[in-house]
Amino acid sequence: MTKAVDVSGVVEPGVIPRSPIAKTRLFFRLHWHRGAPGQPTPQWALNFCYSMWLIAFAFKMLGSTWDMSWHFKFLRDDLAPPHLINTVGTGILVVLVAIHSYTGLGCDKRSLRLMQGGMILFLIAGPLDILNHRLNGLDLTAWSPSHMMLYLGTEIMILGVIDGWMKFSAPGRLRSLVLTGLWVFLLENTFFSNGQQEYGIIGLRAWERGEPEAEHELLSFAAKQIGHPVDLAAVTHFTMPIPAWVYPLWGIGVSALVLALARKTIGKQWAGTAVAGAYLAYRLIMWPILLGIGFPVPTVPFYLLAVGLAVDLAFRIGREHKLLTAGAGALLVTAFGYSTLWIQSQLRPWFLGDAHTESAPPVDYWTVPIALVGLAILFWVGLRFFTRQGPKVTSGA
Repeated sequence: MTKAVDVSGVVEPGVIPRSPIAKTRLFFRLHWHRGAPGQPTPQWALNFCYSMWLIAFAFKMLGSTWDMSWHFKFLRDDLAPPHLINTVGTGILVVLVAIHSYTGLGCDKRSLRLMQGGMILFLIAGPLDILNHRLNGLDLTAWSPSHMMLYLGTEIMILGVIDGWMKFSAPGRLRSLVLTGLWVFLLENTFFSNGQQEYGIIGLRAWERGEPEAEHELLSFAAKQIGHPVDLAAVTHFTMPIPAWVYPLWGIGVSALVLALARKTIGKQWAGTAVAGAYLAYRLIMWPILLGIGFPVPTVPFYLLAVGLAVDLAFRIGREHKLLTAGAGALLVTAFGYSTLWIQSQLRPWFLGDAHTESAPPVDYWTVPIALVGLAILFWVGLRFFTRQGPKVTSGA
Protein backbone atom coordinates (compact mmCIF):
# COMPACT_ATOMS: atom_id res chain seq x y z
CA MET A 1 0.00 0.00 0.00
CA THR A 2 1.35 3.42 -0.93
CA LYS A 3 0.35 6.99 -0.62
CA ALA A 4 0.58 10.06 -2.77
CA VAL A 5 4.07 11.48 -3.03
CA ASP A 6 5.36 14.99 -3.65
CA VAL A 7 5.92 16.14 -7.20
CA SER A 8 9.61 16.79 -6.54
CA GLY A 9 11.64 15.31 -9.37
CA VAL A 10 8.58 15.10 -11.62
CA VAL A 11 7.66 18.71 -12.24
CA GLU A 12 9.07 21.89 -10.80
CA PRO A 13 7.25 23.12 -7.66
CA GLY A 14 4.73 25.83 -8.43
CA VAL A 15 4.23 24.91 -12.09
CA ILE A 16 1.16 22.71 -11.66
CA PRO A 17 -1.44 24.47 -13.86
CA ARG A 18 -4.80 25.56 -12.49
CA SER A 19 -6.80 24.73 -15.60
CA PRO A 20 -8.31 21.23 -15.58
CA ILE A 21 -7.55 20.91 -19.31
CA ALA A 22 -3.90 21.84 -18.73
CA LYS A 23 -3.71 19.44 -15.79
CA THR A 24 -5.12 16.67 -17.97
CA ARG A 25 -2.48 17.32 -20.64
CA LEU A 26 0.28 17.37 -18.01
CA PHE A 27 -0.97 14.13 -16.49
CA PHE A 28 -0.99 12.28 -19.80
CA ARG A 29 2.40 13.68 -20.78
CA LEU A 30 4.05 12.56 -17.52
CA HIS A 31 2.12 9.51 -16.34
CA TRP A 32 0.43 7.79 -19.25
CA HIS A 33 2.39 4.54 -19.11
CA ARG A 34 1.38 1.09 -17.99
CA GLY A 35 1.84 0.22 -14.32
CA ALA A 36 0.63 -2.25 -11.73
CA PRO A 37 -1.87 -1.07 -9.08
CA GLY A 38 -0.13 0.64 -6.17
CA GLN A 39 2.17 2.94 -8.13
CA PRO A 40 3.48 5.93 -6.13
CA THR A 41 1.26 8.84 -7.11
CA PRO A 42 2.19 12.53 -7.16
CA GLN A 43 -0.01 14.49 -4.78
CA TRP A 44 -1.31 16.87 -7.46
CA ALA A 45 -2.25 13.96 -9.72
CA LEU A 46 -4.03 12.13 -6.91
CA ASN A 47 -6.03 15.21 -5.92
CA PHE A 48 -6.90 16.01 -9.54
CA CYS A 49 -8.03 12.45 -10.26
CA TYR A 50 -10.25 12.19 -7.20
CA SER A 51 -11.70 15.65 -7.80
CA MET A 52 -12.83 14.32 -11.19
CA TRP A 53 -14.47 11.37 -9.41
CA LEU A 54 -16.44 13.86 -7.32
CA ILE A 55 -17.48 15.82 -10.42
CA ALA A 56 -18.58 12.64 -12.20
CA PHE A 57 -20.69 11.49 -9.25
CA ALA A 58 -22.21 14.97 -9.01
CA PHE A 59 -23.36 14.74 -12.65
CA LYS A 60 -24.85 11.31 -11.97
CA MET A 61 -26.61 12.50 -8.83
CA LEU A 62 -28.13 15.53 -10.57
CA GLY A 63 -29.24 13.44 -13.52
CA SER A 64 -30.74 10.75 -11.28
CA THR A 65 -32.67 13.27 -9.19
CA TRP A 66 -34.23 14.86 -12.25
CA ASP A 67 -34.80 11.44 -13.82
CA MET A 68 -36.89 10.23 -10.87
CA SER A 69 -39.04 13.36 -11.08
CA TRP A 70 -39.24 13.04 -14.89
CA HIS A 71 -40.72 9.53 -14.65
CA PHE A 72 -43.53 10.77 -12.43
CA LYS A 73 -44.52 13.26 -15.14
CA PHE A 74 -43.72 11.84 -18.58
CA LEU A 75 -44.00 8.45 -20.26
CA ARG A 76 -41.27 9.21 -22.81
CA ASP A 77 -37.67 8.86 -21.66
CA ASP A 78 -35.53 8.30 -24.81
CA LEU A 79 -32.79 10.95 -24.89
CA ALA A 80 -34.43 12.69 -21.93
CA PRO A 81 -32.28 15.54 -20.52
CA PRO A 82 -31.83 13.77 -17.14
CA HIS A 83 -30.41 10.74 -18.97
CA LEU A 84 -28.00 12.95 -20.89
CA ILE A 85 -26.74 14.57 -17.68
CA ASN A 86 -26.31 11.14 -16.11
CA THR A 87 -24.48 9.93 -19.22
CA VAL A 88 -21.94 12.76 -18.88
CA GLY A 89 -21.12 11.48 -15.40
CA THR A 90 -20.93 7.89 -16.62
CA GLY A 91 -18.57 8.91 -19.43
CA ILE A 92 -16.19 10.57 -16.99
CA LEU A 93 -16.33 7.47 -14.76
CA VAL A 94 -15.42 5.17 -17.66
CA VAL A 95 -12.38 7.32 -18.45
CA LEU A 96 -11.29 7.39 -14.79
CA VAL A 97 -11.55 3.61 -14.41
CA ALA A 98 -9.55 3.19 -17.62
CA ILE A 99 -6.83 5.55 -16.31
CA HIS A 100 -6.56 3.75 -12.97
CA SER A 101 -6.52 0.37 -14.74
CA TYR A 102 -3.77 1.32 -17.19
CA THR A 103 -1.46 3.41 -15.00
CA GLY A 104 -1.97 1.76 -11.60
CA LEU A 105 -1.93 5.23 -10.04
CA GLY A 106 -4.10 6.21 -7.07
CA CYS A 107 -5.33 2.69 -6.33
CA ASP A 108 -4.30 -0.73 -5.09
CA LYS A 109 -5.58 -4.10 -6.31
CA ARG A 110 -8.68 -4.12 -4.10
CA SER A 111 -9.83 -0.58 -4.80
CA LEU A 112 -9.18 -1.05 -8.53
CA ARG A 113 -11.14 -4.32 -8.63
CA LEU A 114 -14.08 -2.60 -6.92
CA MET A 115 -13.97 0.28 -9.41
CA GLN A 116 -13.76 -2.11 -12.35
CA GLY A 117 -16.38 -4.52 -11.01
CA GLY A 118 -18.84 -1.73 -10.28
CA MET A 119 -18.34 -0.21 -13.72
CA ILE A 120 -18.78 -3.57 -15.49
CA LEU A 121 -21.99 -4.29 -13.56
CA PHE A 122 -23.33 -0.82 -14.36
CA LEU A 123 -22.50 -1.14 -18.06
CA ILE A 124 -24.20 -4.54 -18.20
CA ALA A 125 -27.27 -3.25 -16.36
CA GLY A 126 -27.75 -0.28 -18.71
CA PRO A 127 -28.51 -2.29 -21.87
CA LEU A 128 -30.55 -4.79 -19.84
CA ASP A 129 -32.70 -1.91 -18.56
CA ILE A 130 -33.19 -0.59 -22.11
CA LEU A 131 -34.06 -4.09 -23.34
CA ASN A 132 -36.53 -4.49 -20.48
CA HIS A 133 -38.20 -1.23 -21.51
CA ARG A 134 -38.38 -2.32 -25.15
CA LEU A 135 -39.94 -5.69 -24.29
CA ASN A 136 -42.17 -4.78 -21.35
CA GLY A 137 -42.72 -1.05 -21.63
CA LEU A 138 -41.67 1.56 -19.11
CA ASP A 139 -40.56 0.32 -15.69
CA LEU A 140 -42.91 1.97 -13.22
CA THR A 141 -40.87 1.20 -10.12
CA ALA A 142 -37.43 2.22 -8.90
CA TRP A 143 -37.12 -1.25 -7.34
CA SER A 144 -36.98 -3.32 -10.54
CA PRO A 145 -34.09 -5.83 -11.03
CA SER A 146 -32.40 -3.83 -13.80
CA HIS A 147 -32.61 -0.63 -11.76
CA MET A 148 -31.22 -2.38 -8.70
CA MET A 149 -28.26 -3.58 -10.81
CA LEU A 150 -27.57 0.03 -11.79
CA TYR A 151 -27.61 1.13 -8.16
CA LEU A 152 -25.42 -1.81 -7.08
CA GLY A 153 -22.87 -1.14 -9.80
CA THR A 154 -22.61 2.50 -8.76
CA GLU A 155 -22.44 1.48 -5.08
CA ILE A 156 -19.52 -0.89 -5.67
CA MET A 157 -17.74 1.74 -7.74
CA ILE A 158 -18.07 4.40 -5.02
CA LEU A 159 -16.80 1.93 -2.42
CA GLY A 160 -13.74 1.35 -4.60
CA VAL A 161 -13.11 5.10 -4.82
CA ILE A 162 -13.52 5.45 -1.04
CA ASP A 163 -11.10 2.56 -0.52
CA GLY A 164 -8.53 4.09 -2.85
CA TRP A 165 -8.77 7.57 -1.33
CA MET A 166 -8.45 6.19 2.20
CA LYS A 167 -5.25 4.35 1.31
CA PHE A 168 -3.52 6.94 -0.85
CA SER A 169 -4.52 10.34 0.56
CA ALA A 170 -2.53 12.05 3.28
CA PRO A 171 -4.23 12.66 6.64
CA GLY A 172 -5.71 16.11 6.95
CA ARG A 173 -8.68 18.29 6.18
CA LEU A 174 -8.73 17.54 2.45
CA ARG A 175 -8.83 13.81 3.13
CA SER A 176 -11.84 14.23 5.43
CA LEU A 177 -13.69 16.56 3.06
CA VAL A 178 -13.31 14.27 0.05
CA LEU A 179 -14.34 11.24 2.13
CA THR A 180 -17.39 13.14 3.34
CA GLY A 181 -18.35 13.99 -0.24
CA LEU A 182 -17.93 10.39 -1.38
CA TRP A 183 -20.10 9.11 1.48
CA VAL A 184 -22.79 11.67 0.59
CA PHE A 185 -22.84 10.25 -2.95
CA LEU A 186 -23.00 6.70 -1.60
CA LEU A 187 -25.85 7.63 0.76
CA GLU A 188 -27.75 9.24 -2.11
CA ASN A 189 -27.25 6.17 -4.30
CA THR A 190 -28.32 3.83 -1.50
CA PHE A 191 -31.38 5.86 -0.52
CA PHE A 192 -32.42 6.64 -4.10
CA SER A 193 -34.94 3.81 -4.56
CA ASN A 194 -36.94 5.11 -1.57
CA GLY A 195 -37.80 8.06 -3.78
CA GLN A 196 -40.46 5.82 -5.33
CA GLN A 197 -42.59 6.25 -2.21
CA GLU A 198 -41.60 9.88 -1.61
CA TYR A 199 -42.65 11.02 -5.08
CA GLY A 200 -45.44 8.45 -5.21
CA ILE A 201 -47.44 9.64 -2.21
CA ILE A 202 -47.37 13.25 -3.43
CA GLY A 203 -48.41 12.09 -6.90
CA LEU A 204 -51.30 10.05 -5.51
CA ARG A 205 -52.60 12.94 -3.42
CA ALA A 206 -52.31 15.28 -6.41
CA TRP A 207 -54.54 12.95 -8.46
CA GLU A 208 -57.03 12.68 -5.58
CA ARG A 209 -57.44 16.45 -5.42
CA GLY A 210 -57.97 16.62 -9.16
CA GLU A 211 -54.56 18.05 -10.10
CA PRO A 212 -52.59 15.09 -11.50
CA GLU A 213 -48.86 15.70 -11.91
CA ALA A 214 -48.42 12.93 -14.50
CA GLU A 215 -49.44 13.31 -18.13
CA HIS A 216 -52.57 11.40 -19.18
CA GLU A 217 -50.42 9.30 -21.54
CA LEU A 218 -48.40 8.02 -18.56
CA LEU A 219 -51.48 7.36 -16.42
CA SER A 220 -53.15 5.51 -19.31
CA PHE A 221 -50.06 3.35 -19.78
CA ALA A 222 -50.02 2.46 -16.08
CA ALA A 223 -53.74 1.67 -16.15
CA LYS A 224 -53.38 -0.65 -19.17
CA GLN A 225 -50.73 -2.66 -17.32
CA ILE A 226 -53.40 -3.88 -14.89
CA GLY A 227 -56.35 -3.77 -17.28
CA HIS A 228 -58.04 -0.79 -15.62
CA PRO A 229 -59.35 2.57 -16.71
CA VAL A 230 -57.52 5.56 -15.25
CA ASP A 231 -59.00 5.25 -11.78
CA LEU A 232 -57.79 5.24 -8.19
CA ALA A 233 -56.59 1.63 -8.40
CA ALA A 234 -54.55 2.36 -11.53
CA VAL A 235 -53.01 5.55 -10.15
CA THR A 236 -52.17 3.79 -6.87
CA HIS A 237 -50.53 0.98 -8.88
CA PHE A 238 -48.39 3.59 -10.63
CA THR A 239 -47.52 5.80 -7.67
CA MET A 240 -47.41 3.45 -4.67
CA PRO A 241 -46.55 -0.11 -5.79
CA ILE A 242 -44.14 -0.75 -2.89
CA PRO A 243 -45.37 -2.13 0.49
CA ALA A 244 -45.33 0.34 3.39
CA TRP A 245 -42.88 -1.80 5.39
CA VAL A 246 -40.08 -1.26 2.85
CA TYR A 247 -39.70 2.49 3.32
CA PRO A 248 -38.68 2.58 7.02
CA LEU A 249 -36.51 -0.54 6.90
CA TRP A 250 -34.55 0.82 3.95
CA GLY A 251 -34.64 4.50 4.86
CA ILE A 252 -33.67 3.99 8.50
CA GLY A 253 -31.95 0.60 8.65
CA VAL A 254 -29.79 0.57 5.54
CA SER A 255 -29.13 4.32 5.64
CA ALA A 256 -27.90 3.93 9.23
CA LEU A 257 -25.36 1.35 8.08
CA VAL A 258 -24.05 3.76 5.44
CA LEU A 259 -23.79 6.56 8.01
CA ALA A 260 -22.07 4.26 10.50
CA LEU A 261 -19.43 3.28 7.93
CA ALA A 262 -19.02 6.95 7.03
CA ARG A 263 -18.49 7.84 10.69
CA LYS A 264 -15.90 5.09 11.10
CA THR A 265 -13.86 5.86 7.99
CA ILE A 266 -13.95 9.65 8.27
CA GLY A 267 -13.07 9.34 11.95
CA LYS A 268 -14.61 12.65 13.05
CA GLN A 269 -17.06 12.93 15.97
CA TRP A 270 -20.07 14.20 14.04
CA ALA A 271 -19.30 12.73 10.63
CA GLY A 272 -22.57 10.75 10.43
CA THR A 273 -24.62 13.87 11.12
CA ALA A 274 -22.54 15.85 8.61
CA VAL A 275 -23.06 13.31 5.81
CA ALA A 276 -26.81 13.09 6.49
CA GLY A 277 -27.04 16.89 6.74
CA ALA A 278 -25.17 17.42 3.47
CA TYR A 279 -27.47 14.98 1.67
CA LEU A 280 -30.55 16.70 3.11
CA ALA A 281 -29.16 20.09 2.08
CA TYR A 282 -28.90 18.79 -1.49
CA ARG A 283 -32.48 17.53 -1.37
CA LEU A 284 -33.69 20.88 -0.02
CA ILE A 285 -31.87 22.75 -2.80
CA MET A 286 -33.29 20.51 -5.52
CA TRP A 287 -36.88 20.68 -4.20
CA PRO A 288 -37.64 24.30 -5.21
CA ILE A 289 -35.64 23.89 -8.42
CA LEU A 290 -37.80 20.95 -9.54
CA LEU A 291 -40.94 22.79 -8.48
CA GLY A 292 -39.84 25.92 -10.30
CA ILE A 293 -39.32 24.12 -13.62
CA GLY A 294 -42.69 22.40 -13.35
CA PHE A 295 -41.71 18.91 -12.24
CA PRO A 296 -43.08 16.74 -9.42
CA VAL A 297 -41.43 17.06 -6.03
CA PRO A 298 -41.06 14.45 -3.27
CA THR A 299 -41.36 14.47 0.48
CA VAL A 300 -37.96 15.19 2.06
CA PRO A 301 -36.53 12.61 4.53
CA PHE A 302 -35.74 15.01 7.37
CA TYR A 303 -35.59 12.04 9.77
CA LEU A 304 -32.21 11.09 8.27
CA LEU A 305 -30.63 13.88 10.31
CA ALA A 306 -31.83 12.13 13.48
CA VAL A 307 -30.45 8.83 12.16
CA GLY A 308 -27.05 10.47 11.60
CA LEU A 309 -27.12 11.98 15.09
CA ALA A 310 -28.01 8.57 16.59
CA VAL A 311 -25.06 6.98 14.76
CA ASP A 312 -22.64 9.59 16.11
CA LEU A 313 -23.96 9.21 19.65
CA ALA A 314 -23.58 5.43 19.39
CA PHE A 315 -19.91 5.84 18.50
CA ARG A 316 -19.40 8.17 21.45
CA ILE A 317 -21.05 5.68 23.79
CA GLY A 318 -19.33 2.63 22.28
CA ARG A 319 -15.84 4.15 22.27
CA GLU A 320 -14.54 1.74 19.58
CA HIS A 321 -16.01 -1.31 21.37
CA LYS A 322 -17.75 -3.11 18.49
CA LEU A 323 -20.42 -4.91 20.53
CA LEU A 324 -21.29 -1.87 22.65
CA THR A 325 -21.36 0.40 19.60
CA ALA A 326 -23.59 -2.03 17.71
CA GLY A 327 -26.02 -2.32 20.62
CA ALA A 328 -26.15 1.43 21.23
CA GLY A 329 -26.48 2.08 17.51
CA ALA A 330 -29.42 -0.30 17.12
CA LEU A 331 -31.28 1.21 20.06
CA LEU A 332 -30.58 4.85 19.26
CA VAL A 333 -31.15 4.64 15.51
CA THR A 334 -34.43 2.76 15.95
CA ALA A 335 -35.67 5.18 18.60
CA PHE A 336 -34.50 8.37 16.87
CA GLY A 337 -35.32 7.25 13.34
CA TYR A 338 -38.85 5.94 13.87
CA SER A 339 -39.91 8.65 16.29
CA THR A 340 -38.67 11.41 14.00
CA LEU A 341 -40.28 9.77 10.97
CA TRP A 342 -43.58 9.60 12.89
CA ILE A 343 -43.31 13.27 13.84
CA GLN A 344 -42.58 14.16 10.21
CA SER A 345 -45.64 12.19 9.08
CA GLN A 346 -47.81 14.25 11.46
CA LEU A 347 -46.77 17.61 10.02
CA ARG A 348 -49.46 17.51 7.37
CA PRO A 349 -52.44 16.90 9.73
CA TRP A 350 -51.00 19.29 12.33
CA PHE A 351 -50.45 22.19 9.94
CA LEU A 352 -52.58 21.49 6.85
CA GLY A 353 -55.54 19.60 8.25
CA ASP A 354 -57.33 17.52 5.62
CA ALA A 355 -55.34 18.86 2.68
CA HIS A 356 -54.69 16.28 -0.03
CA THR A 357 -50.92 16.12 0.40
CA GLU A 358 -48.47 14.39 2.74
CA SER A 359 -45.30 15.17 4.65
CA ALA A 360 -44.04 11.56 4.57
CA PRO A 361 -44.90 8.29 2.79
CA PRO A 362 -46.99 5.59 4.52
CA VAL A 363 -45.05 3.61 7.14
CA ASP A 364 -45.70 0.25 8.80
CA TYR A 365 -44.57 0.73 12.39
CA TRP A 366 -44.70 -3.00 13.15
CA THR A 367 -41.25 -3.03 11.52
CA VAL A 368 -39.69 -1.46 14.64
CA PRO A 369 -38.52 -4.77 16.25
CA ILE A 370 -37.24 -6.01 12.88
CA ALA A 371 -35.25 -2.81 12.46
CA LEU A 372 -33.85 -3.11 16.00
CA VAL A 373 -32.52 -6.63 15.46
CA GLY A 374 -31.39 -5.97 11.90
CA LEU A 375 -29.52 -2.81 12.88
CA ALA A 376 -27.61 -4.62 15.63
CA ILE A 377 -26.46 -7.22 13.10
CA LEU A 378 -25.65 -4.64 10.42
CA PHE A 379 -23.66 -2.51 12.83
CA TRP A 380 -21.73 -5.50 14.11
CA VAL A 381 -20.88 -6.85 10.66
CA GLY A 382 -20.08 -3.43 9.24
CA LEU A 383 -17.80 -2.39 12.08
CA ARG A 384 -16.07 -5.77 12.09
CA PHE A 385 -15.23 -5.94 8.40
CA PHE A 386 -15.00 -2.30 7.29
CA THR A 387 -12.01 -1.15 9.31
CA ARG A 388 -10.40 2.20 8.93
CA GLN A 389 -7.22 2.06 6.86
CA GLY A 390 -4.73 4.86 6.77
CA PRO A 391 -2.05 5.44 4.15
CA LYS A 392 1.43 3.94 4.38
CA VAL A 393 4.22 6.31 3.55
CA THR A 394 6.70 5.00 1.02
CA SER A 395 9.37 6.70 -0.96
CA GLY A 396 8.86 7.35 -4.63
CA ALA A 397 8.56 10.07 -7.19
